[in-house]
Amino acid sequence: MTGRQGVLLYGPPASGKDTVTAALTELNSKYVQFARLKGRVGQVGWLPDGHCRAAAPAGGPRATSSMRTPRYGNTYVIDRPGVDAAFAAGVPVVHLGQVNGIRALIDGYPADWSVVLLWCPRATTEQRSAGRGDGDTAARLAAWDATREDQDAHPEMVWDLTVDTTVASPQNAARLIDQLLAQQAGVATA
Repeated sequence: MTGRQGVLLYGPPASGKDTVTAALTELNSKYVQFARLKGRVGQVGWLPDGHCRAAAPAGGPRATSSMRTPRYGNTYVIDRPGVDAAFAAGVPVVHLGQVNGIRALIDGYPADWSVVLLWCPRATTEQRSAGRGDGDTAARLAAWDATREDQDAHPEMVWDLTVDTTVASPQNAARLIDQLLAQQAGVATA
């Protein structure tokens, strides 16, 4: 146990990762959403070796990537300096949609990560995406299918918590995650 706690939220599009993260930060300001870098290969900021040098959401440059995942025609980067900064600010909440991304972050960045599966049916993703006016609902449904396939390909994956976001409110999901971290911190100190 490292003593540094972080939350990994995994789930398909529109499963509530942003909404639950907002509820977590409302519940306790220690929770900080990790801002992944985003870019397209060929854009300014991408280096020939495939690493990214892009502006951090707060304005300054962040260095090369530690993990890259493609989605919606973009590549999302989780970089070590960004994770360092998120831990300095509190308890990072990282959104992921691929089991290999979870494993890469757990293996590549030592911390006490709580891995939470947020789930909703495909029809719910379609309804939520259309309801919020997404212009890429078809791509989100394809990503839902890819997330389902990813789960099916990794039946050994262990979730610290699973939340059906069609049943649990964002506030209830946030309370469950907060309780999980408190429980895990108690186990670590016992």
